Amino acid sequence: MKAAYLTGHGGNEVVAVGERPRPVRRSGEVLVRLRAATVNRVDLYMRDSGAGITHTLPMIMGLDGAGVIEELDADEGALQIGQRVVLHPGIACGRCEFCLRGDDVLCTSMRVLGEHRDGSFAEYVSLPARNVFALPQGFDDVQVAALGVNHLTAWRMLFTQARLQVHETVLVFGIGGGVSLAAMQLAKAAGARVLVTSRDAAKLERALQMGADGAVHSATQDIARTVLDLTGGRGVDVVIENVGAAVWSAALKCLVRGGRLVTCGATSGDQPGADLRRMFIRQLKVFGSTLGSFAEFRDLLALCARSPLRPVIDSRYALDQVPEALTRLASGQQFGKVAIEIG
Repeated sequence: MKAAYLTGHGGNEVVAVGERPRPVRRSGEVLVRLRAATVNRVDLYMRDSGAGITHTLPMIMGLDGAGVIEELDADEGALQIGQRVVLHPGIACGRCEFCLRGDDVLCTSMRVLGEHRDGSFAEYVSLPARNVFALPQGFDDVQVAALGVNHLTAWRMLFTQARLQVHETVLVFGIGGGVSLAAMQLAKAAGARVLVTSRDAAKLERALQMGADGAVHSATQDIARTVLDLTGGRGVDVVIENVGAAVWSAALKCLVRGGRLVTCGATSGDQPGADLRRMFIRQLKVFGSTLGSFAEFRDLLALCARSPLRPVIDSRYALDQVPEALTRLASGQQFGKVAIEIG
């Protein structure tokens, strides 16, 4: 089968597109013929170094995906051959204490597509049946593929970690990125007020057109001061961020007393000043978050089935063009998901 895979670490010179062995489906697994996937920040990280993530090269890239079931066990009752499906990228053991209590995203032996095992930038993938979900109606393959990482991550950040309430105000850093846009969409769908930041004025304008309630141009405005102005000096209830060190101090200053900050990334560095006095005097809460559980994915898909919410797609590339898609994401110019159309 054709796939995009890593042969080493570095730049796009280590990304090959060519023939790889078609996966052999094991008992309990579903073989999916993939139609679409999207590019995520971790794809760049795996290409650049993959440091700290146990993996073996060559390895097929890609975390999320959507496609059609090609093979499955004869006694599989919830799925059927020919069904359009979307993938949850986290392969959990199902036996550790976290899996048994339903928080499989914390599995002690979690293996993620495109990080620890062959991923979704390929014509086929085989994975456990519990990782395969029926598509909500009204989505094309690219749109639904985008739900499996960005929207799932944003869902857990907002509703599981921050426990967002309808009357609250959310500040989303770095609008234009996949998780940030997903967080804005989901928070608005929940009835919250949403403020966004970006260094790009055009991205802020697009976010306002999509329903953002306020915008901070972080290249020219003081983030904390502007957010306080936009909230009448109060601050926001929830901060959603994946930037890390460069915005950490401002993010904490934007929070109301007792506010919650949820982070899922550290693209600008992972060792910010903690500002402990502010944290304990104002009784701020900081949560780490990544991906989401199977139950959270079911809830997200159920919402999507009954709402007009659709992931924002920046651009679409063929499987042969994965290096170009990686370059597009690395540029930081995208607004929404960079997608791979497979078949």
